[in-house]
Amino acid sequence: MATTQKKAVHFGAGNIGRGFVAEFLHKSGYEVVFCDVMDSIIDQLQASKSYKVIQVGAEGNSTSEITNYRAINSKTHEADVVKEITTADIVTCSVGPNILKFIAPVIAKGIDSRPNDATPIAVIACENAIGATDTLAHHIKTDHTPEHRLEDHHERARYANSAIDRIVPAQDPGMGLDVKLEKFYEWVVDKTPFVDHAPPAVDGIKWVDDLIPYIERKLFTVNTGHAAAAYHGYYHQKSTVYDALQDPKILDEVRKALAETSTLIVGKHGIEEQEQKDYVEKIITRIGNPHLEDAVERVGRAPLRKLSRKERFIGPAAELAEEGKDTSALLDAAEMAFRFQNVEGDEESAKLAQIMTEKSAEDVVKEVCGLESSHPLFPAVVKIVVKVQADA
Repeated sequence: MATTQKKAVHFGAGNIGRGFVAEFLHKSGYEVVFCDVMDSIIDQLQASKSYKVIQVGAEGNSTSEITNYRAINSKTHEADVVKEITTADIVTCSVGPNILKFIAPVIAKGIDSRPNDATPIAVIACENAIGATDTLAHHIKTDHTPEHRLEDHHERARYANSAIDRIVPAQDPGMGLDVKLEKFYEWVVDKTPFVDHAPPAVDGIKWVDDLIPYIERKLFTVNTGHAAAAYHGYYHQKSTVYDALQDPKILDEVRKALAETSTLIVGKHGIEEQEQKDYVEKIITRIGNPHLEDAVERVGRAPLRKLSRKERFIGPAAELAEEGKDTSALLDAAEMAFRFQNVEGDEESAKLAQIMTEKSAEDVVKEVCGLESSHPLFPAVVKIVVKVQADA
């Protein structure tokens, strides 16, 4: 590489990007180049030489200072972003699964500009979605890389899926660039793409040969539990996830949903039953952290994505239904998600309300949940959609 200092290009300068990903890159000795299309956040980063990350825990708070970064508006200065990727060691992103296709073109140009004799750049998507890096790689290679450049593309880039786990709540007013998040974290990354050279050195990453158990355990425990608490809480007019979990009935609903996903996780991935039980207890404690003050509207936002086929409710429920196992608590949580309509500031909840008004229950389940009528879960989901539509 032409540069001596390690460099990371990170897409998405929001709270997860600044507070989670960039913190570990900074601590590992990387210069971080933030790329975003939001003028306000880029202007703030360009005007400030540092910001703080505050880790919140029951035992007290701790603070890290983040320095050694630059920021580029990828909407107005695409050529500069391409140039940075050409000489970077790693590209990460935390933009949301639906935005991956929009950052793919500039990443593709940057990768295509790299020399083949340099260490391939590591591309790691840090999103709450299964196989997010695969999705990004598909957009980069299939849609934005010339066919004649695909054969040796692996000499310029390697793509590694990851599982991230850290709660970043809504931020207090006046925080500016500073980010508040929980102390607990997990960042697990697939090391198999790096067979012929060492993966990038990032303190905090756990490199594994099989990522799927980590991804599914996290998605079907943390995300399922967090969303179940939020949707039940919203329906029962609670303000935060902490408030929701103080209600014994809601706590019981969350526990029952996680008992169902635990049945799947233990049976599918060979995780010890007691280990999964301990993990569930840790997760319930984490999502109920009173110091995070996590509003149910924030946690519940984007219900269409959260009700989709591979997501936190329908994903595990579908697999359990195929095995003839109980899914009643997961379906109760899904029902509450279907009731999360026309919530201020959330476009998907408005779109959900429109779909529920305009379409039959069967069509709603096919469109929103991605289930075919022949699937064993289909009739049960249709039943709850009929119930929610009848209450409208």
